[in-house]
Amino acid sequence: MGEINLLDRLPRVKRDLSKRAEQKTPEDRAVAKRYGRDFFDGERRHGYGGYRYDGRWRTVAERMIEYYKLPENAALLDIGCAKGFFMFDFKQALPSSTVRGLDVSEYAKANAHGEMEPLIDIGSAELLPYPDASFDLVISINSIHNLPLEACKRALSEIQRVTRGHAFVSVDAWRNEDEKRRLMDWILTAETYMSVGDWVTLFGEVGYKGDYWWFIP
Repeated sequence: MGEINLLDRLPRVKRDLSKRAEQKTPEDRAVAKRYGRDFFDGERRHGYGGYRYDGRWRTVAERMIEYYKLPENAALLDIGCAKGFFMFDFKQALPSSTVRGLDVSEYAKANAHGEMEPLIDIGSAELLPYPDASFDLVISINSIHNLPLEACKRALSEIQRVTRGHAFVSVDAWRNEDEKRRLMDWILTAETYMSVGDWVTLFGEVGYKGDYWWFIP
């Protein structure tokens, strides 16, 4: 288990934190947390403001394949896979691999990229519908923190259960008060967020042995 930024090849995104903080309302959060069309392809105040494929995850897939020395026939699970962009790019980078995704959003599955739709299961990370040790790599990028704390703990335990090799998660966190303020300005769907140190303690408590990184806007 270790702290490592395997997302460092993603393009830098400039976020207007002050605008999000000014505009965000409890109603906006409620709409976003339905994870429907409004969240993915509606107004920016409800989520992505248009979640479209642009190939950016290909370099991340290649980074993880290299870092974990994955075999050509590796099996990947992406938890919180949305429209399957990472799944698609992983399959392009490693054509003989098997990919699977899980998400709560029927809308995202119905609008999945490429041929990913039948490979996406609808469900929650706290109860994964897969046997023990099913995957060589299990990832969850900015997703499990959308669960309340106890459910988030179960999700981490489930990730550990279904991997037979490696795991990587990224979650909302902060290292100092300025980063905490920025995160609180940005948060729309997250239910569990804490300091970097508290996350590391939590990982140990639930037996999560994979790698991790932080979302800090």
